[in-house]
Amino acid sequence: PKGFVQYIAALYTRAYINRLFSRAWNPQDTSPLCSSYPFAKDKHVQKVADMVHKAKKPLFLIGSQATLPPTKASTTGKLLEDLGIPCFLGGMSRGLLGHNNSIHIRQRRTDALKEADLVILAGTVCDFRLKYGQSLSSRSKTVIVNRSKTNLYLNARISWSPTLALQADPGYFIHQLSAALEGYQCDPAWAKELKTREEVKEKANLEKSEEIPEEHLNPLKVLHITENVMSEDSIIIADGGDFVGSAAYILRPRGPLKWLDPGPFGTLGVGGGFALGAKLCCPESDIWIIYGDGSLGFSVAEFDTFARHNLPVIAVVGNDACWSQIAREQIPTLHSSVACMLEYSDYEKVAEGYGGRGLRLDGTNTGDDIEKALTDAQTLSREGKPVLVNCLIGKSNFREGSISV
Repeated sequence: PKGFVQYIAALYTRAYINRLFSRAWNPQDTSPLCSSYPFAKDKHVQKVADMVHKAKKPLFLIGSQATLPPTKASTTGKLLEDLGIPCFLGGMSRGLLGHNNSIHIRQRRTDALKEADLVILAGTVCDFRLKYGQSLSSRSKTVIVNRSKTNLYLNARISWSPTLALQADPGYFIHQLSAALEGYQCDPAWAKELKTREEVKEKANLEKSEEIPEEHLNPLKVLHITENVMSEDSIIIADGGDFVGSAAYILRPRGPLKWLDPGPFGTLGVGGGFALGAKLCCPESDIWIIYGDGSLGFSVAEFDTFARHNLPVIAVVGNDACWSQIAREQIPTLHSSVACMLEYSDYEKVAEGYGGRGLRLDGTNTGDDIEKALTDAQTLSREGKPVLVNCLIGKSNFREGSISV
């Protein structure tokens, strides 16, 4: 060092580094961490079982925690099916009951919650997705089961109050409840009533997918055709905002753990990494990433990884040149679209630059063209090529009024 100041700076830097790495070569305990799971007490499980027996219209709201060990997700799904209680599945629990189960209800949840006399939140929390608890009826009994004590009482006594709150693993709780309800079968008329309403709503969604936007493609049409093209051995990766929010109502995961998403905080950019993991674990499955154009920017470079390591996946990009989920609330509230607008970029060329294949769809394409492009993408993927389908989509009011924070 030249001069006193540089000498002091170097001395400080060396001292800091020595302190930072002082234990670098010390022996470290590398044994696996012990896993511990909170379990519900038998008396509490029996109390819930008694509530179920008395209920005329019970309802399950299942969240991602129900897919975690120690209970296998496939086992949890089978137990729910045996009970026959209608289920709304959220987060990564989508697919828990297979492609199209008679007790899996996807539409008009708010109406169902108003009518239910018992609601069991198994891994579901009262955040914005349940309007902070306002979606729950004060006339129904509410049981919440969650590993986190904080999540158990999230927004409680403000918008809602639990009848019983259990800090326990939701998947294993369902196992315990099933044992306590041996021989029980929910009245199938209740599930049938909800399923009939769902069919009406899904018919309306299908009709809405035929509307022609001012420019480009109807996003609902793209998603409906994607649903029809997907094979039974498909894993869906959700990475986006508005487009993915619409996809959650239309795409049907084929089985347990066949829907992966970033969770309630919408951690954009997980798509590439999730797809890598899914393809490595399930090399024979078709891996579909459902991207928004905003979220694609975070992990499109993984197409280089997909190509170099021969990991063929299919990315369907809903490209509306906008951070639409943000714009839906920002523009009406602040009367400004600042930082919301993007461009209709040629993302298919980006994928090709990384060694993949790119396809483009826009308003000049028909439904048959969309189906052909998605089928071609699936074929190319099975031949070993990662593929990106850049779908230029128009604006839709399908999710108007949805809360995202």
